[in-house]
Formats: sequence, C-alpha cells, structure tokens
Amino acid sequence: MKILVINGPNLNMLGAREKEVYGERTLADINAEVAAFAAANGMDTEFFQSNCEGELCEAVQQSVSRYKADGIVLNAGAYTHYSHALGDALACVRIPKVEVHISNVHAREEFRHVSVLARNCSGVICGFGADSYKLACLAIKNILTK
Repeated sequence: MKILVINGPNLNMLGAREKEVYGERTLADINAEVAAFAAANGMDTEFFQSNCEGELCEAVQQSVSRYKADGIVLNAGAYTHYSHALGDALACVRIPKVEVHISNVHAREEFRHVSVLARNCSGVICGFGADSYKLACLAIKNILTK
C-alpha cells in the first residue's frame, strides 16, 4: 500500500515559521517520522511539496499514474481555503484522500474555518501536529482494507 503525502505552500518553512503554531520540527523531520510510522504499519510513502498551485494539481492528477499511490494525504496550506482548481484535481482521482492540517484550523482565523477541498476528500484531520499525517495514513489504510 502506497501513500502519497503532498504538502503545499510554506510548509517547506516548518521549523522556522510561527513556531508557536507549527512547532520546531522541519518538514524533513515530519516526513521522516511519517515514513517510519507508515512503514511500521505496512505502508510505503512518497513525499511531494510545492509552493505552486499548478504543481500541486499535477501531483494529485499523477498520484495513480506516476506515483502509483493507493491514497493521498494532503496538507494544502492556504490553498485549502480557496483553490477550486486543487479541489477539482482531487475530484478527478478515485483513491482515498485525507486533508490534514498541523494546527487546529477551527481555533484560528475565521478564513481558515472553510475548506474548498474537503468535499472531495474522504475526511479531514487537524490539530494534532505531525500526528495528523499519521492518523491520515491509518485512515487511508482502514478505508482500503475494509
């Protein structure tokens, strides 16, 4: 079982940005932690990060063909709240998709309370730090093994 983990804009700045919100771990730290967790639970992972909306859409579109993924874990960052293009890309792909956020977006600014991606995902997990990614991997595994 292979999970494609896609991270959007500014997540490459983890460890340096808003540590009070996102913590001190870098994206590389989180990716390594998620990869180890996934492997211990019988899953392979591949990671992709971009600050560009079109590149994120292409990664989603190519999730099955290029990445051979069985599921997608997506932290789209700010694109979560207004990228209808990314939402349309998610609708095109018929594998489980879980939207994740490191912080609890519902405890933050009002604009973060609305996701235009969630309707095209199997579920949304937020507020558990890097564990949000791990929980999403488990959710996809559960969906695929039912």
